[in-house]
Amino acid sequence: MASVVDLLQYLLEERGSDLLVKVGSPPCIRRNGRLERTTLDALDSASIEQLAEELLSPEKAAEFKADGETDLAHSVPGLGRFRVNVYRQRGSVSLAIRRVVPGAPAIADLGVPPVVATLASQRNGLVIIAGPDASGKTTTAAAMIDHINASQARHIVTVEDPIEVLHADRMAIVSQREVGADTPSVADALRRISRQDADVVFVSELPDASSVAEALSAAASGRLVLAVMNTLSATDTIASLIDRFEPHQQLPLRQTLGRTLRGVVCQRLVDRADGRGRVAVVESLVGTPKVRDAIMAAAEPAVLERLMIEGDYHGMATFDQALLQLFNDEFVSLEEALERAAYPEDFRIAVQQASMATLR
Repeated sequence: MASVVDLLQYLLEERGSDLLVKVGSPPCIRRNGRLERTTLDALDSASIEQLAEELLSPEKAAEFKADGETDLAHSVPGLGRFRVNVYRQRGSVSLAIRRVVPGAPAIADLGVPPVVATLASQRNGLVIIAGPDASGKTTTAAAMIDHINASQARHIVTVEDPIEVLHADRMAIVSQREVGADTPSVADALRRISRQDADVVFVSELPDASSVAEALSAAASGRLVLAVMNTLSATDTIASLIDRFEPHQQLPLRQTLGRTLRGVVCQRLVDRADGRGRVAVVESLVGTPKVRDAIMAAAEPAVLERLMIEGDYHGMATFDQALLQLFNDEFVSLEEALERAAYPEDFRIAVQQASMATLR
C-alpha cells in the first residue's frame, strides 16, 4: 500500500498543486487548476484510515473524531510542506492535500499590480487579501509579509490555521502562531496582540464576528492588519465583513471599517494564453476618502464598483478591467477572458472599442 510519503512524492513528480484521496476511486491531482485522475490504484477504507493515522497527531486525531474533519500542516524532509484536510464523506475517511511552495515569493515575481506592494507598505489599517479557494491568496499574502519582513524593522505576528509558509527573521521579527496549537482561536489571539508588541498582524482567516471585531480593533489601534477572506469580489468582501454582525451592530462597525480600511485585493487565477500555467487577475479597492465615505454611508455595491472603475490613479481596478489589461498584454486569450469576465458582453464591447482605437 502507498504511504503518505509515496503520495506526496507522486504529487511533486506530477507537478500538481493538490491531491484528493477518497474510498473507491483512484487519487486525483489538480494541475494548473484542472482536476485529473491518476493512474494510481483506488484505495479502500482501511488504507485511507491508515494514511490518516500517519498524518494526525493525538490532538488532531481527537479533533477529527469529535468534529469529523480537521486541518493540519505536514512537513516531510526533502519534499516540503503540505496543507492537509482530513474529513469524512459517506462515513469514510478522505484526504485533501495541498502543496505549499517553499519560501515566500517576491511581490514583483507574482505578476500582480503595484497596488499590492503599496498596500503591504502601509504603516497601519486593515488590508484584505481575498478570492475564492485555490486563487493564490496564500501566496500573495506570504509575498506581502515577506515584503515587510525584508524592508522594515517591525514585529510581525501571524495567526494561522494552520501555519503554511514559514518566515525566517530578516529586518523584521516574525512570530507565527497556529490556532489550536499556540492559541485557542483567532479572536483570542487577536485580543492579546497588544501585549505582544506587534506592529503588523497577519490573519489567515476571519471565521466569525468576534475575529472581525478584534481585527478592526487592532487596525484602529495603529497596527497594520493583513487578513485573508474567501470572497469573490471586493464589494462582496466589504458586505461579508458587515453581514457577520447583527443589524444594530452594523453602523458602528461601518464607521470603524471606513476609518481603518486601506484596501482590498481580490484575485482569481485564469489560464495563460501560452499554456504555461495560470496568471492572477487582481481586482483592487483602495481606501480613498470617497471609498471610506461610501462604506460608512452604507452605499450600494454599485457605488464602490463605480469608484473602482474610476480609480485608476489610486491603483484601483475591477476584475474585468484587470482582465482586459491582461488580454491587451496577450497574457490571456479572448476565449478565456470572455468565459471568466463578470460582464462578458460589456467585456466584448470594451475589446472592440480598444481595437478600433488602435486602428485609428
